[in-house]
Amino acid sequence: MIRVICLLLLALYLVTGSKLCPHHCLCYENSDLVDCRARGFTVFPHGIPHGTWLLDLSENRLYELKSSTFTGIWALRILLLQNNAIQAMQPQALASLSFLEKLDLSHNDLRFLVQDFTYGLAALKDLRLAHNSLEFLETRSFAHLESLEKLDLSHNHIRIIQCGAFHGLTSLKQLNLAWNQLSMLQSGLLTMQQKLSVLLLGHNNISSIETEVFTPLHSLSVLGLEANQLGSLKFRTFLNLQTPSTHVQLSENPWVCDCELHRVFSKILHVRRLHIDDYWNITCHTPPLLAGASPALMDSQLCIAETATVLVITATVMVTVVAAIAMAERNRRKKRLNLSKQGSESETALNK
Repeated sequence: MIRVICLLLLALYLVTGSKLCPHHCLCYENSDLVDCRARGFTVFPHGIPHGTWLLDLSENRLYELKSSTFTGIWALRILLLQNNAIQAMQPQALASLSFLEKLDLSHNDLRFLVQDFTYGLAALKDLRLAHNSLEFLETRSFAHLESLEKLDLSHNHIRIIQCGAFHGLTSLKQLNLAWNQLSMLQSGLLTMQQKLSVLLLGHNNISSIETEVFTPLHSLSVLGLEANQLGSLKFRTFLNLQTPSTHVQLSENPWVCDCELHRVFSKILHVRRLHIDDYWNITCHTPPLLAGASPALMDSQLCIAETATVLVITATVMVTVVAAIAMAERNRRKKRLNLSKQGSESETALNK
């Protein structure tokens, strides 16, 4: 009997380790991995072992992260908090997690980010904030994240991103801003992201892109701009992308299929390092006669004829203007000559 009890105690030790484990949670490998998933927690559970490196608190009912929540869990590498009801984080709530590499806060109800919520997270590489209620990103919203490589902000309500919001993210490689409410891309938005390789901006309301916005991106390989409100493009916007190879998605936009758009697409397609992956899926929104048609099927001869017509009209106008100027100069000289002649005749009459 004593032997059986000893074996049971040994088995319990191997499962839970010698350290404490929070009530209702499961602890593995000497409590280095703590599973508190879907346990109905409304507050942070007590008794998380100090040596825990992975903590799964997903699918609970947590609503706030307090400043003292993670004190003492110094070894944590991965923190999973997705699918909770988190609405706010107190200042420096994560400050003690100096070794944290992955933080998942997706599928919560965050409406704003306190500026110093990233304080202490110098080792963080992967931050997931998708499916929240964020509406704007302030300057230095992501300060102190010099090691961050992946940032997922998709499926929020972001309308405004202040210049400088991504200023400190010099190691960023992937940025997902798809499924938000952005209306324009301003120059200066991505000034420090020279390592950025994937930029996803699909399913927003983007109708305007400033010419220099992509210029700092020297490593961009994927640019998603599908399902926005783009009606036209500037060739220089994409020519400024000094990358070895960039694949662009542009379908599901309300394109205005005129000759100018035809010329822009033609130029882009002739730049070897630029690839419009979904070119044959792009359709015209206006004019009505071309609605639903592909810009690739536009008659280039028609645009050539239009260009020729514009040139003829321009030349005609220029000739008319030059002729008018010449006529005016001729009349002016004739008038001056007549005045001079009349003056001479008057002087002769007076002498007589």
